Amino acid sequence: MSHKTLVAAIDFGTTYSGFAFSFGHEFQADPLKISCTNHFHTRSGAGMSLKTPTCILFSPDQQFHSFGYEAEEKYSDLLMDGEHETWYYFQRFKMMLYSCPDLKRDTNLQTSDGKPFPAVKIFSSAIKYLVNKMLSAMGGKLAGIGHDDVHWVLTVPAIWDDKAKHFMRIAAEMAGIKGRNLLIALEPEAASFFCRYLPVEKLSDSGKSEISCFEPGKRYLVLDAGGGTVDITVHEVLHNGHLRELFKANGGPWGGTTVDEAYKEFLERLCGQKTFARLQRDFKDDFMDLIREFEVKKRTVSPELDQKVTLKIPITLHEAFQDEHGKSFREVVAERQDLHGKLVFAGDKMRVEPSLMKSFFEKTCDAIIDHLKGLFGKPELSGVTTILMVGGFSESPMLRHAIQTNFCRMRVVVPNEAGLAVLKGAVIFGHQPKIISSRVSRYTYGISVREPAQNGDPNELLIQEEDGRWTCRGHFYKHVEVGEEIPVGARSKGTVYFPSDKVHDGMKIAVYVSTEKDPKFIVDKGCTHLGEISVGGGRFQGVKVTLIFGGTELGVEAIDQDTGKVTNANFDFLE
Repeated sequence: MSHKTLVAAIDFGTTYSGFAFSFGHEFQADPLKISCTNHFHTRSGAGMSLKTPTCILFSPDQQFHSFGYEAEEKYSDLLMDGEHETWYYFQRFKMMLYSCPDLKRDTNLQTSDGKPFPAVKIFSSAIKYLVNKMLSAMGGKLAGIGHDDVHWVLTVPAIWDDKAKHFMRIAAEMAGIKGRNLLIALEPEAASFFCRYLPVEKLSDSGKSEISCFEPGKRYLVLDAGGGTVDITVHEVLHNGHLRELFKANGGPWGGTTVDEAYKEFLERLCGQKTFARLQRDFKDDFMDLIREFEVKKRTVSPELDQKVTLKIPITLHEAFQDEHGKSFREVVAERQDLHGKLVFAGDKMRVEPSLMKSFFEKTCDAIIDHLKGLFGKPELSGVTTILMVGGFSESPMLRHAIQTNFCRMRVVVPNEAGLAVLKGAVIFGHQPKIISSRVSRYTYGISVREPAQNGDPNELLIQEEDGRWTCRGHFYKHVEVGEEIPVGARSKGTVYFPSDKVHDGMKIAVYVSTEKDPKFIVDKGCTHLGEISVGGGRFQGVKVTLIFGGTELGVEAIDQDTGKVTNANFDFLE
């Protein structure tokens, strides 16, 4: 159990973000006594919210201005006044860390109009805002509590790679969180921790004994459906109450925002690419309002929906269509036989038939169902009887129905607080960081080493040394294999590495990952350069390097072979 006086968690989501906290003595008395109250003013001050949109605004001189609802409101005002062009506005930027294959410290993001901005500054400013907002919300409760008494937990998708996790750690440290006080939590795991403590009446609308899925020996799948990704882990409950991961974390980009994308694609087909592009470029405020309204309306869509849904279509879209095509948008749509009876216009409103509204969910739900069917065919998932659905998108009746219909032999559990399960579970994880006993490696991890050249070595890896000998500079020395179950804190067999030159101040060791079980060379199929281990400074003849696996982040230890002392070693995954 954590010895910190206070655990504070930040759930940095694709669409919404928030924070929660609890004190050590509160957790011991009641693990579910977690403070997560309304701290965010909604748009136009109409109310308060537990979370705020993950959007951020910087001034023309690239200084942080606002986050969340305040950023949305200010940017909307700038758009209406035509003063937005020199400002920097970003939303749903978290997915960049999943989709960027070559993430670096100096990676830039671009605004919708193409202005570059340092990604790490965007993330660190967002985290700093949430940290300050939490500290402000706590008020007098912080009396007598120092920075070292706070244990911070930051949530990330389990399917993120080591580079993305490392990037978030760097951003958090830039935001003022000390590295030794920071714990990275995997989102579906955190949700699982929270649900284990829920009483039956809060775990299920029906009040049935779904809590039995957390009894020793039970196996269950956690499906964390958020805004950007669907994140999946599979757990077995051990007799000591700890959890064992049965299959490597997996998932994909099938979160709730993909339903929004389906709606946007529909509108683009309806009005044409040029008209839709103009709406996004020249009438950003109207476009933002259009998407916001759909986000609200889509939450009410269920399989039982039998009435038309009304969606506002901005007059600027009608005008842009008229300019582009010389015809009325309403008349052209009315003439389309494939849409006959599916939608009609009434003023600035579009009335959509239930079947058309439901169709925006099809591609997303189908992708999730297909992925789950593939998973349940794996031998590692034998004995799994329960699907635990968490995350904001799990509250969608359409997704819930799709899961329940396709996996009718499974017990499907959706807790009442599905959208807060990750956030509150991250607090619990901060108090009990050793609740997971083992995890399954997503990759084969290894280090690039030199070996005497042999027949069959790749030509591009061969190098002739000063003494004339030929060596191969890219053998993959394996430490852990993909799919291998690893106890948390497990240490690889220490290996001694020697500097490649005689004059050195420290040493860098290249780390590689592979999707294959037994790669021979760093250029083999499936191999990727992950980053480097920096050892030193100082001079030494050799260093014994041990990788530490099983945690939410990769660890490393280096021992100087001359002195036997632990020397400074750390990862650099971002260059």
